[in-house]
Amino acid sequence: MGYLEAVTTAKTRQLRPEELDELNKSELGLDSHLGVVYSQAGPTEVRAYLDVNSTHLQYAGSVNGGVFCSLAESLASVASMISAQSPCVGVNNSTDFIRGVKDGRIEAIATPIQTGKRTQLWNVEMYNHEALVARTTLRTMVVGPSLKELREQFAAQTNN
Repeated sequence: MGYLEAVTTAKTRQLRPEELDELNKSELGLDSHLGVVYSQAGPTEVRAYLDVNSTHLQYAGSVNGGVFCSLAESLASVASMISAQSPCVGVNNSTDFIRGVKDGRIEAIATPIQTGKRTQLWNVEMYNHEALVARTTLRTMVVGPSLKELREQFAAQTNN
């Protein structure tokens, strides 16, 4: 099961651990660089975490605010893609920083506020040691063909 299949499956049920492993293996770019690990993905919520290390810290020794913004953007974009069954991108990211984080794990939970056909609004809460440390409201926009069409295009390319 690849990324597109995992996102399609998560529309109707929670992904199983082996399916989450496949989702995590296929993550590239910033998620991979930050060390984001998806721990739950389903029709009503997506969860992920990252373990804080020195590459996440700013000069004062706390996690850089951009890490929170990026984690929220990634999580809500995946959740939006599950909901819309089409590629989605963030178009507005409003993150409130509540408390500084120096170490440990940041756990994030994305839940829908509004899921429309063209745009969606997501709430992402981020925790460290069970304390709320940041909260994001992310607006996403559907930008591509359906996942079904993408899978068909990919299959046609690999068969040629």
